[in-house]
Amino acid sequence: MLKNLATLILLALVGVGGYFVSKEVFDDKNDSAEEETVGSQVDWAVAAPGRVEPKSGEIKIGPGLLGRVEEVLVKVKDKVEKGELLFRLDDADARAKLASAEVAAEASRDVRESQLPSGRENLRKAEDALYSAERAVTGARIELDYALAAKRRGTGSAQALSNARSRLRTANDRLERERIAYVKAQSKSNLPAPSRAESTFNKARAEVRMAEALLDKTRVRSPISGTVLQVHTNPGEVVAPRPDLALVVVGDMSNLTVKAEVDASDIAKIKLGQKAFVRSTSYPGKDFSGSVAKIAPSLSRPIIHPRGPRLPNDVEVLEVTINVDGNTPLLPGMRVDAFFR
Repeated sequence: MLKNLATLILLALVGVGGYFVSKEVFDDKNDSAEEETVGSQVDWAVAAPGRVEPKSGEIKIGPGLLGRVEEVLVKVKDKVEKGELLFRLDDADARAKLASAEVAAEASRDVRESQLPSGRENLRKAEDALYSAERAVTGARIELDYALAAKRRGTGSAQALSNARSRLRTANDRLERERIAYVKAQSKSNLPAPSRAESTFNKARAEVRMAEALLDKTRVRSPISGTVLQVHTNPGEVVAPRPDLALVVVGDMSNLTVKAEVDASDIAKIKLGQKAFVRSTSYPGKDFSGSVAKIAPSLSRPIIHPRGPRLPNDVEVLEVTINVDGNTPLLPGMRVDAFFR
């Protein structure tokens, strides 16, 4: 009797053990199936860290020489035109040097005219025309600076601004023509050597050009049409050319791009025109679509560091540019995750 009871208990225990073993195997299969189902829903092939930038990139602008900031004409979020004045350094010294150089050049003009060698008349006319065209461009550019500044203050008229732009275009066209004419006149063979008076006069004019260039460096203009993103200077500050410090940052915000750094092992999966999307922790649950617009020709060291430690040997990435579709709330400088479909 007891022997039969022991046998029944042993069989029951074996059956329960078999149930748990079978259930565990079944659950493992279900888990695998669920993982495969989830995996089949992933619609991207490569993921990479990225950074939002304006279409033009961030254009960092600084002074061309040491000086004191006299005037800052823009502020953050201002729209600027190509060539518009952003800030101006104190130009009193530059103006004085220009005036002195002009006086010296005019003083040597009569001496040059009296000692001009025969056969250099056409070249002299071409030099005079080129010099006059250069001065016209300088004057027209400064006039446009004042017109744009007046418009920003609300004191200038649209007609005055249009006239200033037209005069600068006309002056630039004339300068281009005179440069070509001067090169042609200078390239003629059998030109007699310049006299000493002519050489002195040309040197005086060169001093004028150098003084003009110095004056122009006191006026820092925008190289593109875009939006002012950052301003890091105020009137009265003494500034100097520094590649690591931009006083004004400008960017073309008509379209945003994302610079993504793709791991070297994934570069074969990336191609031009490929669809992509980006995600930002600032906008959880939202995807911003785009497409691959540019692929770097070579690998480089990473600049965008993802959150968390990097492996010491993880030093080679491929920079891929994604054009983001439409208007988005993303801002330049945001860290994002890029996904390539």
